[in-house]
Amino acid sequence: MPAPKRVLFICTGNSCRSQMAEGWTRHLQHRAIEAYSAGITAYGLNRVAVRVMLEAGVDISAYRSKRIQDLGHVRFDCVITVSENAIERCPAFPGAPRRLHAFFEDPVALAQSAENDDKALEHYRRIRDEIRAFVEQLPALLYGSDTGEVVNP
Repeated sequence: MPAPKRVLFICTGNSCRSQMAEGWTRHLQHRAIEAYSAGITAYGLNRVAVRVMLEAGVDISAYRSKRIQDLGHVRFDCVITVSENAIERCPAFPGAPRRLHAFFEDPVALAQSAENDDKALEHYRRIRDEIRAFVEQLPALLYGSDTGEVVNP
């Protein structure tokens, strides 16, 4: 297998979706992909995201929320935005890495409008599982010949 691709997942605050994507990638694709995550800003790690990832056997509790600028020393092969805000505000990166867009709804916003805590958790779990499905197909996207953008698989 070729050397692992360095991939950066970006969302608004690096608190939930991009952290889940980094966690799933490290858990499922660690041989093919070296995963990082960052946000346009850093909101702090979302405790509910940590909880639902742990339910699925992935511990992201030691991760920390980072800004894109915090990873300026790393050259990426691919940058994947996972929120609309990140697409609009994503800066250029050295070496012109490939860019992909995979939009996932914001579980924090969805949870705020949920009827109760159980319904709120369902939103987090659904987004967690959607991100897992995306990460499972990521090596084919990165190592295949398709150079187009991805918009939610």
